[in-house]
Amino acid sequence: MKSEVKTLLKGQAEISVELSQDDLKPFISQAVAELSSQTTIPGFRPGKAPYEILEKHVGAMRIFQLAAEKAVQKTFPRAVVENKLITVGPPEISLQKIAPGNPLAYKAVVSLLPKVELGDYKNIKVDKKEVKVEDRELSSAIENLRKIFSKEKIIKRQVQKGDKVDMDMDTYVDRVAIDGGQAKSQTIIIGEGQFVPGFEDNLLGLEAGQTKEFQVNFPKEYHRKDLANRPVDFKVKVNNIYEIELPPLDDAFAKMVGRFNTLKDLQEQVQKNIKQEKKMKEQQRWELEVIDKILSKSSFGEAPEVLINSEVHKMMHELEHEISGQGMKFYDYLKSIKKTKEELKLEFVPKAVNRVKTAITLRTIAEKENIEVSEKELDEEVASQNKKYADNEEAIKQINSSEFRDYARNMLRGRKVFEFLENISK
Repeated sequence: MKSEVKTLLKGQAEISVELSQDDLKPFISQAVAELSSQTTIPGFRPGKAPYEILEKHVGAMRIFQLAAEKAVQKTFPRAVVENKLITVGPPEISLQKIAPGNPLAYKAVVSLLPKVELGDYKNIKVDKKEVKVEDRELSSAIENLRKIFSKEKIIKRQVQKGDKVDMDMDTYVDRVAIDGGQAKSQTIIIGEGQFVPGFEDNLLGLEAGQTKEFQVNFPKEYHRKDLANRPVDFKVKVNNIYEIELPPLDDAFAKMVGRFNTLKDLQEQVQKNIKQEKKMKEQQRWELEVIDKILSKSSFGEAPEVLINSEVHKMMHELEHEISGQGMKFYDYLKSIKKTKEELKLEFVPKAVNRVKTAITLRTIAEKENIEVSEKELDEEVASQNKKYADNEEAIKQINSSEFRDYARNMLRGRKVFEFLENISK
C-alpha cells in the first residue's frame, strides 16, 4: 500500500492511497466468500463457490466493488496512522481507480485536529478569591425556602406588597397590541421585581374586579429589542388577591423542610450549599482566566469547519435548553431579538473557535504531562451518573452510550489538567 498526504485549506488534508493487486487479494477473497454465501449456485454449498463460478453469476465488477469497500474500510485508518495524522469527523472518500484486475486508488479528504504551539503554561499565575457566605445570602435562601412552604388565601382588600395577584393583562405599543402580550390569569407576587421596574407599583391599592390602564418605560437592556427603551401601555384587570402566609422560622419549619431536627441544622446545611455553589463558580472563573492566559501565549493551526460547526451546534442546543427552561419558546426568542437561527449561529462562531482552542489546549497539555483517565475512573463516573439519574430512562440510555464515555473522558481529563495547573502554580 502506498499513501501520500496533501495539505488543503481550512484545516483539511487529502490522503491519496493506492493498493496493488497483491494488496487487494485478501479483500477479494472476503468479497467472494460473502457474495457466495448470499448467492444460490447449483452444485455448491453457500460460501463455497470459487471465484470463477461466482463471477459468472454476479459479475467481476460486483465482486471488485465489494472488495474495494472492504479495502477502504481497512486501509484508511492505517493510512491515517502511517502519516501521523489526527483526524476529526468522518472522511470524504472518493474512488479514483476501480477496475477488476487493476490496482485500486482512492482519495480521502479529512479534517485535521489543529496543531498548537503552547506558550509557557507552567508559569501561569491566577489567584483564587476567598469564598464567603454573607448573612444576607443565607437569609435570602432561607426566605426562599419559607416561600416554597407558604400558604395562601384569597383576601378581600386592596393589593399590598407581598401579595400574589391573579390578573388578566393586555399590552400595547403605540395603541397596537403586542404579539404575545396578552395573558389570562397571570400571577405575580408584588415586591419581587418579577417584571419590568414600575409595573408592580401600579398594582398597589387595586381591589379584585378593578381594571387599570397605565404606562411603563421598558429598560434599555430588555431582552425583547422591539420593546427595549420604549413606553409600553398596559391594561390590567385584577381577578383575585392572595395573602401569602409564611411559616414561622423555627425548629418545626426545619423539620417541615426535610431531615433537619433544628433550625440551626437547616441554616448550617443551607450555608454549606451556598458556599459549595460559590466555590464552583469561583473555580469556573479561575479556569476561564487560566485558559485565556494560556491561549494568549499560544498559536494554533486553522480549525476545520466540522469542529467549529459541531461546537456551534452544541451552543445552540445549550441556548435552546436555557430558553425553554425560562418558559419561553425558542421561536419567540428569535423573534424578540429579530434574528434567524442562521444569523445567531454566525454570531456564535468566534466563541465556538475559542471553545475548540480550549479543548485542544487541554488535550495537548494532557499529552505532554502524561495525564490520563483510567477505565476505572471512567466506570466510576458512569456509575455515579447512573445513580444520579436512576429514575430517568432516557438519561440512563444516553449515559451508557459510547458518546457519553467519550464526553466523560474529556471532562475528567480536563479536570485533571486544571488540577495539575493549580498544583504547579502554588
